[in-house]
Amino acid sequence: MSSVGIDAVPGPGRSSGWLDKERTVAGVGFNRWLVPPAALAIHLCIGMAYGFSVFWLPLSKALGIKEAIKCGPDVGFFQELFVTSCDWKVSTLGWMYTLFFVFLGCAAAIWGGWLERAGPRKAGVVSALCWCGGMLISALGIHTHQFWLMILGSGVIGGIGLGLGYISPVSTLIKWFPDKRGMATGMAIMGFGGGAMIGSPLAAELMKLFATSTDVGVTQTFVVMALVYFVFMMGGALGYRVPPTGWKPAGWTAPAAKAGNAMITQRHVHVSKVWGIPQFWLVWVALCMNVSAGIGVIGMASPMLQEIFGGSLIGLSGDGAKFAALDKAQLGAIAGVAAGFAALLSLFNIGGRFFWASLSDKLGRKMTYVVFFVLGGVLYASIPSSAAAGSKLLFVGAVCIILSMYGGGFSTVPAYLADLFGTQMVGAIHGRLLTAWATAGILGPVVVNYMRDYQLGLGLPREQVYNQTMYILVGMLVVGLVANLLVRPVDARHFMSDDELAHEQKLARERAAATEVGRGSGEAAASSTLTVVLAWAAVGIPLAWGVYKTLLSVGKFFH
Repeated sequence: MSSVGIDAVPGPGRSSGWLDKERTVAGVGFNRWLVPPAALAIHLCIGMAYGFSVFWLPLSKALGIKEAIKCGPDVGFFQELFVTSCDWKVSTLGWMYTLFFVFLGCAAAIWGGWLERAGPRKAGVVSALCWCGGMLISALGIHTHQFWLMILGSGVIGGIGLGLGYISPVSTLIKWFPDKRGMATGMAIMGFGGGAMIGSPLAAELMKLFATSTDVGVTQTFVVMALVYFVFMMGGALGYRVPPTGWKPAGWTAPAAKAGNAMITQRHVHVSKVWGIPQFWLVWVALCMNVSAGIGVIGMASPMLQEIFGGSLIGLSGDGAKFAALDKAQLGAIAGVAAGFAALLSLFNIGGRFFWASLSDKLGRKMTYVVFFVLGGVLYASIPSSAAAGSKLLFVGAVCIILSMYGGGFSTVPAYLADLFGTQMVGAIHGRLLTAWATAGILGPVVVNYMRDYQLGLGLPREQVYNQTMYILVGMLVVGLVANLLVRPVDARHFMSDDELAHEQKLARERAAATEVGRGSGEAAASSTLTVVLAWAAVGIPLAWGVYKTLLSVGKFFH
């Protein structure tokens, strides 16, 4: 089928391997709308990293089944790595979440340059092997009750798969959609935010299916999900195609030819130089501050809602509605409402990734980040007032928009980097920028959790302990706003010369051509339409199921 690409001819004296980049160069008639579902297939799988907490409670009772077998006081964290006679604590299991994003950032930074030369197909295959192979190793660790195997499997090996899978489509999508950079990367990175919407309810259903009187069913769930994810991720990796060098959409004019687009370059910076370019660090700070503030709210959104509004969430009023006055049954009821609130936030997180990234194609990347920081600052500052007034509508609205901009920051930044540094090595540069995410993953929760404990220690009521924290997060956004406003076009001395660019393209084994979409035969275009429908259905149906399951939880909140 000509619509799915024609293999390039390998260079002289060299045989071309099945996974090599030149084997993925698209042919005439290839439909670029086949690339986003390939990226989504990978991102929806690795996005389950956000939903791993669904396993913590069952795993904390893996041996005791009904009640956890607690370890003795002499068993510390390192002893828990190898102990087989008592259950793991939820706090110990939570380290998996930290490792995911530390290794995601490290892998993306270390192997981003390799990915640009090896191509997205090879990176996608390695990501599938690491992520799914890591889950199988974790399954063995659960079966033998060896936590170090879970750390090695999902935390380290899986984390490397996360990093490679996360950045694998970035450069390719930006090159296929030079006219819609934000929208294209928004579609893919939306999948990472939506992965838990599919994976969490799927895991819950599988654990119910496999659970017995002597087994919580997590081992079998890991095995099944690893196999399902492997099929989808390999399908996505094999679906990747890269455009020929010089390709552009039919009738599209590069933005450099238009007035007022000094921030969008047509030249290219080598990844090895970005550490020394001020604009890279300014965008790094902007992303870090936006994500730090967002992560801080995500981590505490559910308890914040419960502690601020207490019994009013279930219709109580007066002093008896305060959180400290609620009994066990009432606490359980408001926890159910808060679970629906968390589900609502996940919808805004995923929707914001597509909405804000697409809007940035109109507003520009810098202005979009200005909106994040200015509007975000106003919303964070409004939370103490809406809490004091008892206005659940204003509080929930503010947090939902904040979460949409948290997701939007992730999906907009790849296009921001492409505008500033060019498209040749944007995937590798994006990989290095993700160290800001790893930093924010520590900074945001530490600030929020420390300030909450500090305020409680001062004897403040629970409904007031988050006030100072919100103002600190506003301060973070001010820092991010200043950094973003200082971004200017990159100095010409940082760009690669024509000879350096040609050398890099040769190393990346790119094929020069000037084909355009729609220039293939009518037969190729017709075949492509069917292929596009099937590709989008493959990722759209699971995503729709995940949204449906999430909406059921959201219904509890509005009820």
